[in-house]
Amino acid sequence: MTKTPVKRLISRLAVPTVISMLITMLYNIADTYFVSKISVSASGATGVLLSLMGLIQAFGFMFGQGAGSNISRRLGAKEIEKAREYASTAYFLGLSVGLLIMALGLVFLEKVMLIMGSTKTILPYAMTYGTYILIAAPAMTTSFVMNNILRFEGMAKLAMFGITTGGILNTILDPLLIFRFNLGIAGAGIATAVSQYIGMLILLSVFLMKKPQSRISLKYISFKPRTTYDIIAVGLPSFARQGLNSVSTMVFNLQAAAYGDECIAAISICAKIGMFIFSVALGIGQGFQPVCSFNFGAKLYDRVRSAIKFLWIYATAVLIVMSGICFIFAPQVIRLFREDAGVVEIGTTALRILCAALITLPTVMVGNMTFQSVGKSGRAFFLSCAQNGLFFIPLVIVLPKFLGILGIQLAWPISYLIAALIATPMILIYLKSLTPSP
Repeated sequence: MTKTPVKRLISRLAVPTVISMLITMLYNIADTYFVSKISVSASGATGVLLSLMGLIQAFGFMFGQGAGSNISRRLGAKEIEKAREYASTAYFLGLSVGLLIMALGLVFLEKVMLIMGSTKTILPYAMTYGTYILIAAPAMTTSFVMNNILRFEGMAKLAMFGITTGGILNTILDPLLIFRFNLGIAGAGIATAVSQYIGMLILLSVFLMKKPQSRISLKYISFKPRTTYDIIAVGLPSFARQGLNSVSTMVFNLQAAAYGDECIAAISICAKIGMFIFSVALGIGQGFQPVCSFNFGAKLYDRVRSAIKFLWIYATAVLIVMSGICFIFAPQVIRLFREDAGVVEIGTTALRILCAALITLPTVMVGNMTFQSVGKSGRAFFLSCAQNGLFFIPLVIVLPKFLGILGIQLAWPISYLIAALIATPMILIYLKSLTPSP
């Protein structure tokens, strides 16, 4: 962590984290692809549930990245016992919240689906699919906690293994359960739930075999308010990023509902494709975080500065290439999911606008992950809000009143551009403040 050249180290850690992010997205992409073959309304249901899954993942990311950042800095300072307290406390916090979401969601299932933006025609599909997503909630939250802890310890390959196995299994089970066993959208939900629990058990086995320095054990749970505060304070930007993304998707669905199920289906498909593209940059950023945290804890500030600059250039270049390709082949990409003329027409325009917007997001991500990694949670929290809701939500509510569907589509690039313009000076000022390493 402190000797390997920064560029090589981030690249090495980024490969498994990028794969993990892509495989994670396969849970949603595979479901969207196969469910879209059922009907437009069924396809819209996966978009409605995207908000719920994002909310579940938000808690996993909050506890996982909050603990991971603290663990990495403690290991850099050789405080191993303290690192173990953060790991165990975060795991059981994630498990508790996952169980609570499952219980409350199943009791108020119909109301939750309507709040998420379901129309009456989409509601039966959303409730069926949502039942299994809620059952999988404890596995989702704990998997993201463990995945992030392993990444921050520099064990990205082990973190990748659990996520990858679950993603591959989900992709195999989807067509079997949906079409071969004629379970329809319930098959997609069952496939996701089973895959999530298997992935969670694989990740848990890594800790039970004591491969990382951190531990998951009841004896290491800390009931000190300071420990929980440290986890939540540092992880709150991740919760804001994921949570506001869920809220934004929910508002998006509610706004799109006025234009029918075709609009919701098209927007749902575009949102997942956009998340798939951005997950590559996010994976690179997650390869950067342990490098930044560990070297910051070791007071090697010149390496921190080099890591930030490399991430900024590298992630932006990757997204320019990927977004450019998707922009060119937007109609073909939409048709992979639905052949309906209305879905393709709305989706093509929306996807091209989204691709243009995505190239600004790495700048916001760099600032967000840098400040989170070094413990400056206030700045990280603000940038998380700026990226995923602070500007987008009011824009997606106001613009359609004047521009119709185009207003919904334009809310993406305008909000992302504003966030990037704010993040740029914040990053530059912080880079300048880093004093040379002793």
